[in-house]
Amino acid sequence: MTSPRSTPLVELKNLTFGYGERVILDNVSMTIPRGKVTALMGASGGGKTTILRLIGGQNRAQSGQLLFDGQDVTPMNQTEMYAARRRMGMLFQFGALFADLSVFENVAFPLREHTNLPNTLIRDIVLMKLNAVGLRGARDLMPSEVSGGMARRIALARAIALDPELVMYDEPFSGLDPISLGIAARLIRELNDTMGLTSIFVSHELEQTLAIADHVIILANGKIAVQGTPETVRQSTDPLVHQYVNALPDGPVRFHYPGPSITEDFASLGVAK
Repeated sequence: MTSPRSTPLVELKNLTFGYGERVILDNVSMTIPRGKVTALMGASGGGKTTILRLIGGQNRAQSGQLLFDGQDVTPMNQTEMYAARRRMGMLFQFGALFADLSVFENVAFPLREHTNLPNTLIRDIVLMKLNAVGLRGARDLMPSEVSGGMARRIALARAIALDPELVMYDEPFSGLDPISLGIAARLIRELNDTMGLTSIFVSHELEQTLAIADHVIILANGKIAVQGTPETVRQSTDPLVHQYVNALPDGPVRFHYPGPSITEDFASLGVAK
């Protein structure tokens, strides 16, 4: 049963996850507002993509809870997890299209895998989804025949083929030219609003991200450095957030890797007196 619109679609409660002794997320709690566009930001290696993997069940929390529509994903068995994933769409970094399938068949793939719909209905759905991203005319092309920006849009059409409630985007702006980047950002915003989705995307692209997001979460050192509206993030006095938002080369994230002072280093080589 779907929860009321006022409740978060995704919620992390005191969640901890890591690889071996390396802690990626340390007792993190956050909510993803239902019906909104949420951006996950922060320095590389901060756990942004890990959160997407935890939501989708590829990784499981070591402690705490990850709730999807009120149900904890962590203890789900395969059948329960597949049922939850049926309500999610995922756009992988760089699109991850199947190279040996046409554009049409790439978008049709989840429909053929997860439904028993007749081919005539699958055709109509695929053309509708491709039309939504402006690429209905490219349906007969192969992935090798489309640009990087087009591939990202085709992958988006595939991600929404099953009319999911949640769509997750892993670095949707990475490697795109300014025109393609602007199109991708507009599509995330418009599809979220017109389809009544909840969207989560990982991004390092500040300008477009802050322009389209309703809710922004910046991760740092396994914790949440700040979360709130784009304006809240811009006005944050947290030194790390200030450095990140203003793209400063030095600050809490140091330009120089920790080590001995330059005087000590050169003195040890007999250069400095």
